Amino acid sequence: MTRKVHILALIAGLRLASPIVAVADEVPKFMQFAEKVYVGPRAPARLATKDEQAFATRLREGAKRPVNFAGHYILATWGCGAECLGGAVIDARSGAVTWLPYSICCWGEGEPFYYRKDSRLIVFSGVLNEESQKGAHFFEFRNGSFHHLTSRAKDGSALPVPPAAGR
Repeated sequence: MTRKVHILALIAGLRLASPIVAVADEVPKFMQFAEKVYVGPRAPARLATKDEQAFATRLREGAKRPVNFAGHYILATWGCGAECLGGAVIDARSGAVTWLPYSICCWGEGEPFYYRKDSRLIVFSGVLNEESQKGAHFFEFRNGSFHHLTSRAKDGSALPVPPAAGR
């Protein structure tokens, strides 16, 4: 009798856990967006627009750092208020600048951004532009622009698509 109860409890536990496993499987993984890492010389940041010129010091300093994102890019971030970060991605080969699609705030524990030098995936952790629901917001950086993949709450449930970015 006791053995039957344990087996039934195990089966019930597995059934309850299966939606959680399914949600975890749907979350993008860094290895799904693999990139070969560029090791050549770094170009200076191109300051073509008024926004780029306004942040010239930050962008120039960022362009001097090693490649840290999406194969041949440098993610440079800076403060934009209390517990707020903004920034840009600089192409190490050409110097082209792509602005982050959102600022991030209110990340709490952990880091505001999760990214790797050998992957096009970036995760914004917190609230986007002080407007979205708090969560993990997954983007792919492809062909010089950010593409939203999914957003998840802390419990793994899907969040609505964040409001359109403006810049």
